[in-house]
Amino acid sequence: MKNQDEWWKRAVVYQIYPRSFQDSDGDGIGDLKGIIRRLPYLETLGIDAVWLSPVCRSPQDDNGYDISDYQDIDPMFGSLGDMEELIREAGKRHIRIIMDLVLNHTSDEHRWFQEARKSKDNPYHDYYVWRDGKAGEAPNDMRACFGGSAWEWVPEVNQYYFHQFSVKQPDLNWENPRVRREIYDMILWWMEKGVGGFRLDVIDQIAKEPDQKITNNGPRLHEFIRELSRETFQKGDLITVGEAWGADTELAKLYSNPDGSEFSMVFQFEHIGLDQQEGKEKWDLAPLPFLKLKRILNKWQTELCGRGWNSLFWNNHDLPRIVSRWGNDGEYRTESAKMLATLLHGMQGTPYIYQGGGAGHDQCPI
Repeated sequence: MKNQDEWWKRAVVYQIYPRSFQDSDGDGIGDLKGIIRRLPYLETLGIDAVWLSPVCRSPQDDNGYDISDYQDIDPMFGSLGDMEELIREAGKRHIRIIMDLVLNHTSDEHRWFQEARKSKDNPYHDYYVWRDGKAGEAPNDMRACFGGSAWEWVPEVNQYYFHQFSVKQPDLNWENPRVRREIYDMILWWMEKGVGGFRLDVIDQIAKEPDQKITNNGPRLHEFIRELSRETFQKGDLITVGEAWGADTELAKLYSNPDGSEFSMVFQFEHIGLDQQEGKEKWDLAPLPFLKLKRILNKWQTELCGRGWNSLFWNNHDLPRIVSRWGNDGEYRTESAKMLATLLHGMQGTPYIYQGGGAGHDQCPI
């Protein structure tokens, strides 16, 4: 069901990386009370929503993207009460709070996985992706994004579990309807607390088929997302954005279909990968091919106009700062920052600013 207001088309979203934003208690780590303290400042920027990088309880093996409890706040950031206060106080300033949710995997310290690894007969065992095998003989040669095999042996069950990232981040089994129901109930719980939206981490990988060596864009991906949206997001007035590194414009039209059946929009990375060097770290950059950048931005603007919706961003917690990357962080820092901001805010879509501010645009490109 289509969101009747679609306020997010007129919005600007400000991303906060909580641990480095504002420390309220002097322990050297930013926290929720620190964000609450800075709400008057955020209000002056004219922003409409704050996207929080993960704040759920986590052992922090992957900076919070390894969640051990979806319905609690990590003590380094504060308490559940602090989160409720942040949602409430931000709302008084007409600022919505967007949570960063990781639905592809959990921490291996999540109670589901702690139960799952005890026995094949445990009700939680099938919450994760397991395959039979022998110690030292993985089911196949798939590699994890963080290095090493994507399979980890558990002698208690004589099976391997699948993990696309850290060994401490076992992948959830979205083929199991009980897993999906647990996730939906958790999201509805946060919606009842007044959360204004969700950023869905690596959501294009939930329909993996490791036997076929398929990780992203699996055959049931959009079936799963439409069910997720129907059971949760469509029951509220939310902004939803999926992270999809493998998205092209055709896939983005599915993710951001104007009928509201999936997400509000998707993060795609075609433009931001132009200066990446194959086999190099993301910080080892080649010169920017400027004409290619123009062609890609034009393509996304024209092909999604009226058939989807763009997210607009230059950088985030995963990427180098854009002024240092494509601008000039020395003599012309201010001028290049204004130039990049003007370009971003002049396009159709919802801007996402990593510690900055501005205003959105809602017209098709000329």
